[in-house]
Amino acid sequence: MTRNNNLHRFPRAKLMSGPTPLERLDNLSAEMDIDLWLKRDDLTGLSFGGNKTRQLEFYLGDARQQGADTILITGAVQSNFVRSAAAAAAKLGMQSVLQLEERVPDMGAEYYSSGNVLLAQILGAEHLGYPEGEDEAGADAALHARAVELKAKGHKPYVINLGLGHPPLGALGYVVAGQELYQQMPDFDAVVVPSGSGATHGGLLTGLALEESTASVFGICVRRDRDKQQARMKVVLQKLADLLDIDARLLQDKISVFDEALPPGYGKVNAITSAALEKMARTEGIFLDPVYSAKTFSGLLNLVESGKIKSGEKIVLLHTGGLPALFGYQSELIHNPT
Repeated sequence: MTRNNNLHRFPRAKLMSGPTPLERLDNLSAEMDIDLWLKRDDLTGLSFGGNKTRQLEFYLGDARQQGADTILITGAVQSNFVRSAAAAAAKLGMQSVLQLEERVPDMGAEYYSSGNVLLAQILGAEHLGYPEGEDEAGADAALHARAVELKAKGHKPYVINLGLGHPPLGALGYVVAGQELYQQMPDFDAVVVPSGSGATHGGLLTGLALEESTASVFGICVRRDRDKQQARMKVVLQKLADLLDIDARLLQDKISVFDEALPPGYGKVNAITSAALEKMARTEGIFLDPVYSAKTFSGLLNLVESGKIKSGEKIVLLHTGGLPALFGYQSELIHNPT
């Protein structure tokens, strides 16, 4: 597979502040006996950064081309995607409608008022609720119903769909990121990424494949178990390959997902996730978020412990940001002083 130039065909809104840093983690490298690097996509520049900025460049580019004035998106209550979408819409002079799904049960009051929820309110976004957390088609349908109402009032709405039935435009942002990473450092053995919607994982895998990189891409499940995520990734990669007019089979053969860090489920903090979050902070002075990046680092620790990542290998860990969510999870993370 050779480098593909079809990306220029897709409209793109400029939201990134530039290529994100690639930083060596010297202390953890010595402790873990690997050559560990952190791709700092927590530093993408827009509204506390995070990986969703890359995806939104393509969604908002398409929205602007269609003359949209309002962006509609759905996600969990502490979703980084919806917060980033509200910020991107504000930057481009648009309104935003954020639908918050009940994906994470039994959370404290701060989960519903702090972190990303607070930031989205400051940004002036309209908020909707959706009672289910595992109904992508229903959540998308509810957004489209709101879009019909807005259209009747003279607005030009644009829906960023969640379900697999739609082209994964956002994944194109991580095709770009894969190529960016390869240009920064072509000689690494593996990159470890969160695997949720599949856009970040699938885009990065595709971008590296287009650069003919031989590095493995290890996806750490943050929402579904290994079998379900494997099936989802096949669909995402097929739809992404269709967008780029390349052979999906060359990508699907590279799928590698692990779910050891997932229990008890999406958005729930377990002991190993909390320990991984604290380890990164106390060893390197870098914060991770409890939903994606801490679970991804926990997955990396397991890959090293199980021997799937070997001594001396050069590994890149993708930091997807999401740090405002830390404040929505304070009751889950804080230790009572003794």
